[in-house]
Amino acid sequence: MKSIILRFTCLLLLAVYHVDADEHSHTYEEREEVVLWMNTVGPYHNRQETYAYFSLPFCPGEKKDISHYHETLSEALQGVELEYSGLDIDFNIDKGKDSYCSVTLSEEKYQAFVYAVKNHYWYQMYIDDLPIWGIVGEIDEGGESYHLWTHKKFDIGINNNQIVDVNLTSEAKVQLSPNTKLEFSYEIKWHKSNIKFEDRFDKYLDPSFFQHRIHWFSIFNSFMMVIFLVGLVSMILMRTLRKDYARYSKDEELDDMERDLGDEYGWKQVHGDVFRPASYPMVFSSLIGAGYQALIVTLSVIVFAMLGELYTERGSLLSTAIFVYAATSPVNGYFGGSLYARMGGKVWIKQMIMSAFLMPALVCGTAFFINFIAIYYHASRAIPFGTMVAVTCICLFVILPLTLVGTVLGRNMAGQPNYPCRINAVPRPIPEKKWFMEPAVIVLLGGVLPFGSIFIEMYFIFTSFWAYKIYYVYGFMLLVFLILAVVTICVTIVCTYFLLNAEDYRWQWTSFLAAASTAGYVYMYSFYYFFFKTKMYGLFQTTFYFGYMALFSIGLGLMCGTLGYVGTSTFTRKIYSTVKID
Repeated sequence: MKSIILRFTCLLLLAVYHVDADEHSHTYEEREEVVLWMNTVGPYHNRQETYAYFSLPFCPGEKKDISHYHETLSEALQGVELEYSGLDIDFNIDKGKDSYCSVTLSEEKYQAFVYAVKNHYWYQMYIDDLPIWGIVGEIDEGGESYHLWTHKKFDIGINNNQIVDVNLTSEAKVQLSPNTKLEFSYEIKWHKSNIKFEDRFDKYLDPSFFQHRIHWFSIFNSFMMVIFLVGLVSMILMRTLRKDYARYSKDEELDDMERDLGDEYGWKQVHGDVFRPASYPMVFSSLIGAGYQALIVTLSVIVFAMLGELYTERGSLLSTAIFVYAATSPVNGYFGGSLYARMGGKVWIKQMIMSAFLMPALVCGTAFFINFIAIYYHASRAIPFGTMVAVTCICLFVILPLTLVGTVLGRNMAGQPNYPCRINAVPRPIPEKKWFMEPAVIVLLGGVLPFGSIFIEMYFIFTSFWAYKIYYVYGFMLLVFLILAVVTICVTIVCTYFLLNAEDYRWQWTSFLAAASTAGYVYMYSFYYFFFKTKMYGLFQTTFYFGYMALFSIGLGLMCGTLGYVGTSTFTRKIYSTVKID
């Protein structure tokens, strides 16, 4: 037994000693090997259309004694495909210009390079998790000949025993022509740097873009809109409700004959129907449960990104989102299950399954469809089968059981209806009203103001995802998120008040859809952004863009819809609990 423990201890110490200095700990010893990973290559204007670096007829270096990089789940989903370059790089050891391989251009290889140069292909590499970008080649001014850069010069800055800066200079432009031999070479220069290790990603950020005056002005403008809207809503509703309460109190003093002859109207008349369960309660409660979860996930990821600078690690933001989404599944089950129980739903297992798989089914369905196109293009964005199995296992063995736990808790702890008014046995007929008071019109117009409060921020978010910017101003995002929540709740409360005053008690779906219509305007804005702010082209990039923008809009719609419903539900309970009902 002692010998087994001793062997285990020795192995553990060896393992710790082995990983003490490498790209995972980001510390190196003198002359230690530094790995250059080749990631992807693709057209500059189509950021998501990427292919494996060696899908072009580049050649690796001579070193072969390192295994393939094993990417994480989030990196596989994002199309990260790191392959070893084969270049011999030693820490803090300069290396002069050295040829590492050569390629003879057959007609096929020549055409591949020409196509890449024509479409402005760029490639990405990593040294110690620091990204490096380079251009494949360029076209001469006349557009008749094509040139390839064949020499890579790396200028690497170090602070003590850590790499803090990497710059690439492409040199040795060679004209492409069939049956010629291309010699590829590289050069390494090391220098001392004053950049701190924790600040080494600052060079990739763009403060002049994200902290521009327009960004600050849009935040201030949205904030003033919130103050104005909250004040307006408070003033209108409090004055109007005070008059309503006075009128209803006066009506109570009249006898039955006078009350029958009086002109009764307003939201009090639908007190027996206002808390009637929404139509399609299973679907509605599933949407609300998924919306609660989306809200918690979004808020948590924004806070984690503010505290942890997740942009410094490949795939860390997506990994955090997946983990938080799985961990917050009980939130989905609790709120969705309790609402379904309060609405008198009996088929709770079916509702729980629908609620658990609503968002995963949308995301996986869209990704599965796009994956077919990625496979056809042989793109690095094609999701491997093993990754699909891993995502399926997360859904079946993590999300579903946790949603079940939340549903059981919700049904038992908050599943009893506690409405301030009794529900009539027979539904009250809905009177005719003016066209602008119809639920469809309210739904259509309900998202205008919330969209107006966030559309500037949408530009910055779109640019960071679809162009070459790293989004890092998560404080702005949190502020815009809170502004959106307040504006959405205020607008839906006003819309619901007008709807109930018209004696239409179908407020649940109306409040949800009126708030969720914000997402429709965001999706329409994405069309404008695609055609006027980008130069994307091709089936793959277009499908990828509109597919994932649809998912983004659906997620935003769920969040806004849930905010609208929750705010309106609180408002409705409040006004009906303060009126005496016979």
